[in-house]
Amino acid sequence: MPRLLEVENLKTQFETGAGIVKAVDGISYYVDEGETVAIVGESGCGKSVGAMSILRLIPDPPGKIVDGRIIFEGRNVLELPDSEIRKIRGGQISMVFQEPMTSLNPVLTIGLQLTETMMLHLGLSQDEADKRAVELLGMVGIGEPERRLKQYPHQFSGGMRQRVMIALALSCKPKLIIADEPTTALDVTIQAQILELMRNLTKDMGVALIIITHNLGVVARYAERVIVMYAGKIVEMGTAKQVYHDPHHPYTIGLLNSVPRMDLHRGRRLVPIEGQPPDLTRLDEGCSYRPRCRWAIDKCAASFPPLEAIDGSQIAACFRKDELEKDLKSAS
Repeated sequence: MPRLLEVENLKTQFETGAGIVKAVDGISYYVDEGETVAIVGESGCGKSVGAMSILRLIPDPPGKIVDGRIIFEGRNVLELPDSEIRKIRGGQISMVFQEPMTSLNPVLTIGLQLTETMMLHLGLSQDEADKRAVELLGMVGIGEPERRLKQYPHQFSGGMRQRVMIALALSCKPKLIIADEPTTALDVTIQAQILELMRNLTKDMGVALIIITHNLGVVARYAERVIVMYAGKIVEMGTAKQVYHDPHHPYTIGLLNSVPRMDLHRGRRLVPIEGQPPDLTRLDEGCSYRPRCRWAIDKCAASFPPLEAIDGSQIAACFRKDELEKDLKSAS
């Protein structure tokens, strides 16, 4: 079965006064139909830039996609004319942003923002779009949807606004939804509700989902595969079980050790990752994680380790991936 989305050697850069920022530096991954994939990493690692590149939303200048291919349903998105990419945005690939208040137009009603998208991409009449909008709001758990359609974004709570964004993302029956930090602005209880809602709806409708987050903990039960990024590159990738239970990159181990876990003893201390992310304008040929890595060796400074297979679909970019301690309690 052909892949729904294939990203091949994608490179996205930004020109700044300090130099060229290699925000995304040669990443490759795929998403199958109906699959949920999580892209994890700390702020500035290139997660969001990579997602924006898929929809060609990188502002030019200062940003530019300088290399790679993005194949969606057999077509290279980077070669399509603007008229075709506009049909894909919202129609076949939807995006849920991390702050719904800045994504929703504050001077337009929720109903208008939902219906205009469906009228544009699906060719529905106003009455048909209104009926579909009521169904969507009910589907995402918003009560009294007919009344709510007439209200404005400021009349909704943060969690309700994010539910509206999910309804908007699903409105045109897309093949893929990209959720960029969809729970960042929400409290813990609402985070779980939103993630559960997205998982159930995408499964029921057969929609593929990419969840972008900085927190490995929030995707443990939602993602089928996990991609770990650091400094613009993919450093580890595998099924959720592989990445969580048998990590092979020091950065992945560091992320796991900094997340509270219910399955370990209560006295266990969280171990933070020391140091700061690298300056993306001053990357050298070596592994960008080595200044923060307790396992770094001289070889790590000479070249960046290639992504190599470990077991089945799991891959990692570390010269010492087979030597790392597997006991996360003793790793840092």
